[in-house]
Amino acid sequence: MTSGGDKSEDAFRTIGELSAELGIPQHILRYWESRFPQLKPLQRAGNRRYYRPADAALVRRIHSLLNDQGYTIKGVQKLLAQKNAPAAEPEVAGENGQRAIAPAPVLVVNQPALPRAIRSELEEIRDSLKAALEADME
Repeated sequence: MTSGGDKSEDAFRTIGELSAELGIPQHILRYWESRFPQLKPLQRAGNRRYYRPADAALVRRIHSLLNDQGYTIKGVQKLLAQKNAPAAEPEVAGENGQRAIAPAPVLVVNQPALPRAIRSELEEIRDSLKAALEADME
């Protein structure tokens, strides 16, 4: 089976290809379909799902909002439900009038666990500090 990276951006993706690309189980994508009415992949015989490019882009955005930016399911639902919700990162004027991407807002509502990226970075800092303290005590 070909991976999602071998296909053009305009190609349809199967649920297996999309889940492999994002590193998440297929059942998570099916769960997201039940929580985000905007996400409606085509379903063929045997309920085989085919994600159009727009569907795949939405899945990537949902994944980023949940796992990288710390949004909750409800937070992402509210964001996507907004009529004027930006489809991409907003642009701001950078130095010398150059266009730059504005930092993404982080909304953490009833989030008991930190996003993986932040948790991983904090664990690295903790381990580094622990090693420095142990070296200092010797």
